[in-house]
Amino acid sequence: MPGLKEFEESMAKLRREQMEREQGLLSQLMSQAQTTKDLKVFEADLAARKNEILFKVTAEIEDCQNAVREAEELTNRLKKHLIQLQNLHRILTR
Repeated sequence: MPGLKEFEESMAKLRREQMEREQGLLSQLMSQAQTTKDLKVFEADLAARKNEILFKVTAEIEDCQNAVREAEELTNRLKKHLIQLQNLHRILTR
């Protein structure tokens, strides 16, 4: 029967096409899942880098504040020493 054979070929073709569509969709879903996984890894890495940079910046701020404080203390000691030298100079030039 020619009709039955054509019907079977048509059904086989439809099954192949359906399988190809399903495989395409599965491949797309797996690709999206990998992309989502990659994004999550990227976000985690980004958060870790942000924390690392934040720690380094905080440490640098503290170091800079300490240096400013030390410079201010040195300036004050130098001013006192200058006043002493000026007073000594005044006494010696009388």
